[in-house]
Amino acid sequence: MSITVKSAAELEKMHRACSIVVETLDALEAAALPGIRTKELDRIAYEKIVGAGARPAFLGYRNYPATLCISVNDEVVHGIPGDRRLEEGDIVGLDLGAVVEGFFGDAARTVGVGTVNGECQRLMKVTRDSLMAGIDQCRLGNRVGDIGHAVQVHAEKHGYSVVRNFVGHGIGTALHESPEVPNYGPAGRRERLVKGMCLAIEPMVNVGGPEVRTLEDDWTAVTVDGSLSAHFELTIAVTEHGPWILSEPYPYDGEKRAHA
Repeated sequence: MSITVKSAAELEKMHRACSIVVETLDALEAAALPGIRTKELDRIAYEKIVGAGARPAFLGYRNYPATLCISVNDEVVHGIPGDRRLEEGDIVGLDLGAVVEGFFGDAARTVGVGTVNGECQRLMKVTRDSLMAGIDQCRLGNRVGDIGHAVQVHAEKHGYSVVRNFVGHGIGTALHESPEVPNYGPAGRRERLVKGMCLAIEPMVNVGGPEVRTLEDDWTAVTVDGSLSAHFELTIAVTEHGPWILSEPYPYDGEKRAHA
């Protein structure tokens, strides 16, 4: 699959889709309280996305049965909502996407349920900061390998490991487009970043080792050693001025968005 670049008009549609995703994540984070069932969070996600005039991106994708992926504690990604109740001290990965006029937005974050311990707080902060380190590499002339290298260096500097079984990806008129965006590896390798490329960058960081396995539901991935895992994701566009996080307003004041 070839890499596609997006026009200013197409970026506007992705901006809308990504904004809906992050607004939905805000609502889910507020609702992720002790005692709530994960299927109730899925209902909130569906109603928020549809109510905003978008379509859930995950529902039915490769027969996935829900709007939202909910991954608790040692679950890395792709946890299926159900009757499980969240408990005080859990950490919960919330991952979802939306489609606006044929264009996709994708984002994830890990949140604490009630009061979480210092290790959980540290893991979430390091994972979020690893994402931002990767985003900072999304500049013209850099390569995809620069993104993963920045993520890996930051996570490992704090004693954590980066999951290698799952990677970020290009995004646009499909949820997953080229190129793949690993969260590890050497800098200066892989595809060169060009204006109009859109990438979903999504580090998954473990307290223990990087190895994961998939449960019998064929979706939920968990750490092999049972250690905690966190996941953060944002969709960005490469512009001539730097990375644009597409869930945020165009950040380069004084420049016309048409030049993005």
